[in-house]
Amino acid sequence: MTPEATGRQRLQHDDTAVTGSGLIRLLGAHRSPQQIDFLLRALHVPPSTLAPAGEHASRLELAQALNMLLFEKLLGEVPDAAAYVADAMATGTRMHFDHGALRTVLGDHTGLLPPGVEVIVRILRPLGYVRNGLYPLERLRMTGHTYGHADAPEDIAQFFVSELHVERFSPEFQAAVARVVGTSIDPLDDDAKALLAQLEQAGHLPMAAAQGLLPALLSCFERQHELPTLADYELLRAESAEMAWIATEGNVFNHATDRVADVEQVARQQRDLGRPMKDKIEVSRNGRVRQTAYRACTVVRPMRNEQGQVVQKSVPGSFYEFISRARYIDEHGVERLDLSFDSGNAQGIFKMTAQSSL
Repeated sequence: MTPEATGRQRLQHDDTAVTGSGLIRLLGAHRSPQQIDFLLRALHVPPSTLAPAGEHASRLELAQALNMLLFEKLLGEVPDAAAYVADAMATGTRMHFDHGALRTVLGDHTGLLPPGVEVIVRILRPLGYVRNGLYPLERLRMTGHTYGHADAPEDIAQFFVSELHVERFSPEFQAAVARVVGTSIDPLDDDAKALLAQLEQAGHLPMAAAQGLLPALLSCFERQHELPTLADYELLRAESAEMAWIATEGNVFNHATDRVADVEQVARQQRDLGRPMKDKIEVSRNGRVRQTAYRACTVVRPMRNEQGQVVQKSVPGSFYEFISRARYIDEHGVERLDLSFDSGNAQGIFKMTAQSSL
């Protein structure tokens, strides 16, 4: 990371402005002062999200609060990410949360959940997100949809939501998918759905309602279906490592991404520390977006054997990614940060969870 980037990410807001903000009031309903302090020291918080607390919470504040809790959740699941963030915090450097990624299933049998990306878009839309990209992932028989925040597109983390096209696989695979995700429950109750509709219409909620909605939103980023069987897991893995990953992880963050000034330098530093870095830097076709990542951590997940007994199996979990984005002049002569993605980059990054089951 260059000195300029480090200095930029070390900038901190006036303590009074932070503690008296609506964002902190939202977080304070669910996290201790110590946990909030950690998040504020770990993450760059956009000034636009630090409006003084009032009677209402805006969609921007809710989006930022959710993103901070999702980032916290990933650190708890990916030890390499936690170690990287701890190293950065020791030098006073904050992460610039660029985007989070998750996977969905586009099929006819998804239980009580909407199929495909709608399972997450129904949350993102009320929070102020709009789709800003569509990326065919043909080798994986998937499609990536990206969403940026309408109110602060360069500052608020984007979402890369992919959907797996079940109909492009064998009949046996399709039947296994139906058995696995067909048991899905919906974490959003009628009250949460009503609040999301109110938020989408008004752009804000009463503070108490927003505080109550936040954990419901967070609960959507979990596995919602019953435990897969070992047989179904292996059947899915034989045709799609990505669907096998969904079978154990569901809609949790596949990865979170730190926006850095020089991804090549970060990669070299992490390799020197002995961390499990991807061998290659993925470069977009326009040359402005450069990405790499840690390899997925190994996690132990429960499954059911032929007798219906719960057994434990080591499988790929989530990971942490690094990205550099260049600025450019658009067709109107306006300088912008390149917030796009690249199908080739994404398919290369997805391989981080394609390792053989351990």
